[in-house]
Order: sequence, then structure tokens, then C-alpha cells
Amino acid sequence: MVSRNMAAAALVSRPANVLPRLSSTCSPVVLSAVPVTVQRRKVHHAVIPKGKGGRSSSSGVAATVFGATGFLGRYVVNRLGRTGSQIIIPHRCDQYDLMYFRPMGDLGQIIFMDWDARNKDSIKQALEHSNVVINLVGREWETSNYGFEDVFVNIPQQIAKATRQAGITKLVHMSHLNADIRSPSKYLRNKAVGETAVRDEFPDAIIMKPSEIFGREDRFFNHFANMRWFGRAVPLISMGKKTEKQPVHVVDVAKAIISAIKDPDANGKTYALVGPNRYLLHDLVEYVYAVAHRPFVPYPLPRTLYHIVAQFFAKNPFEPWTTPDKVDRLHLTDMKYPGLPGLEDLGIVPTSVEQKAIEILRRHRRFRYLDAELDETKPAKTVNV
Repeated sequence: MVSRNMAAAALVSRPANVLPRLSSTCSPVVLSAVPVTVQRRKVHHAVIPKGKGGRSSSSGVAATVFGATGFLGRYVVNRLGRTGSQIIIPHRCDQYDLMYFRPMGDLGQIIFMDWDARNKDSIKQALEHSNVVINLVGREWETSNYGFEDVFVNIPQQIAKATRQAGITKLVHMSHLNADIRSPSKYLRNKAVGETAVRDEFPDAIIMKPSEIFGREDRFFNHFANMRWFGRAVPLISMGKKTEKQPVHVVDVAKAIISAIKDPDANGKTYALVGPNRYLLHDLVEYVYAVAHRPFVPYPLPRTLYHIVAQFFAKNPFEPWTTPDKVDRLHLTDMKYPGLPGLEDLGIVPTSVEQKAIEILRRHRRFRYLDAELDETKPAKTVNV
């Protein structure tokens, strides 16, 4: 009996193609103990969940994150990495700009690859081994190589098409709360067209529509705080009293993306991501300067004149501080979508501006106020949501 089991074990360890040659010398009893069917596993090991959770485990998610090197992208990658997901980061930047990603995941879990946004084969190669695709590609200004139509319409459409053709069932597309084809902002008009293009190519796409996002590296609170360098005063159209904003924290948006990936019922839905409080732009900027312990000196500036000033900054060949389109975008009242699901539907409690403002604005303080408590600052006035 022992010798029979040893013979069967020996046959199992051999390749399948040598079994016919041994069939003439082995007894029928031994051959019946050998599994003839060879299983071919088509699933990559990276998408097989294992471990107790955490960066050294495997969540079963292999995500390609387009636009990961941007402001929101680093938070999304960190959230994916801390749960043990494998992350593919297509990029066009220098290797030194990717260094901060490396500690976000375990060894071998974060993969970098060069890609050409206009090359369809490059896009297909970036997502061919993934089961989740996240599109965070965006830019606040146009360049000679990439206009808003390229960034917000053509590239997302190609990503959605490649995702559908690859048989991937999860696609998350980042839009904007104020995306509207009738918007005065070209940025927001193309965001609206991009939403439609993605939905046409991939009907089950998950579309996120966040309001203005605030965080440590944002271009919202930091933008207004840096205005003190230009005349020590803050220009606002109509003093900012005709514009309502409902900013959302960057970590909440990253959490929403991860929750939508895990939720099988999220496919095909559009989420409106906003903070818990709504403010007049004037009161919000006033609070920014109060937290920074800087004097707040607002003055009204007509839109036409504001555009002329912004055109001067827009000629910067590198990163323009502002543009006419950004002026329009920042002075638009945030839309309300009571019929769309939001952060609460994804199990996320929205973070208020008052909870995180100190983390963003402490660096704008003078040294003497660096350690001043936030309790000394009155919360910003809110309006009805």
C-alpha cells in the first residue's frame, strides 16, 4: 500500500506529457490515482486576496491609476496601497517626481510605467493586467501640447474604450461638481462633455463630481492665501458675496473612490461629493486669512479687469498662478444635486473646513503665530445647504 502511494506521488510530480509513456509500464490502479486534467489558472496572483489586511497583504485589487502624480492621485494611491492593492502608475514625469509613491505600498506592489496619452497601445498596455481603472487625469490650464479638450474629453474617452475592450468591470472617472456645457468656464464645459463621452463608451462607469477640493497641496485655499504677495489685498468679484462654495476634503474624495471600488452597486452611478458646510466665498477667504493670522483686505474687482490681469499671469511658460478661466471657475456658485448620492451613501462622514484648515494654512503664518491655537479663530459663517 505504501509503495502504491509513493508511485502515485511520483507520477503527480511529473509533467503531464510524460504520462502516456508511463502508461504501458504502470498498473491500471496506479493510473487511476493520477489526476489527468491539468488546471490552467488565468487569474493573476496579484488579484487573489490573501493576508489579514494592510500594506503587506493582498486586497485582490489591481488598479491602474491614470493621473496619479497629481494632487488627488497621491491620496488615492496611498489609500489603495495601505489595503494591499497592486497599483500601476502610468506617468510622463521624471523619476524623481515618483519617489514619494514608493513607501505607499509593499515591495513590488507599486509599478511605474511610461505612457503616451495619445498612444492607444500605451493605454491598453497600462491596464491589461488590472481589474480596476481610475482616471484622475486633469490640468488647470491649457498648454500648446494639451488643451482642455484633450485632457478632459479625448484622453478619458480612450481610457474608457480601452477599459471596456479589456473586459474590466470597474472604471472610476473624475469630473467636477460644476461641470456644465453652458458654463462660462471652458474647463467646466469640457468636463461636462468628458462625462458624456465616458458614459457612452463605458455605461457602467462610476463618475465622481467633487466640488473644490482642499488639502495640503491644493490650489484653492493656498491660492487665496498666496494673494497677499500681490498688493497685500485680495481681489474678489462682487466681493465674493454672490458666490457660494461647499469645498470637500481631499481625503474624503480618496475614501469615496476606494469605497466605490468595493461597492458592487456603485457601477453606473454618479456621485456628488461636497463638504458638510456651504459658505459665501467672501466669508471662506476671510476665514483662510484668520487661520493664517494675516490681515484680510478684500476689494471688488470687475470681471473684465480681473481677466486682463489673469491673462498676464497666463503667459507664464511654466505653471501660471492664475488664468481667466480659473477666475471664472472660482467665482461660480457650486451646484446642488439633491437627487445624486454623496459621501454619506458611501459610508463616509464629510470633513469640515474647520477641522483641517490648520493643516493647510499653518505654513502661511508668521513665526510668532506658528503655534497659535485654532480656538482663537472664529469659525466661518455658513449659509443654508
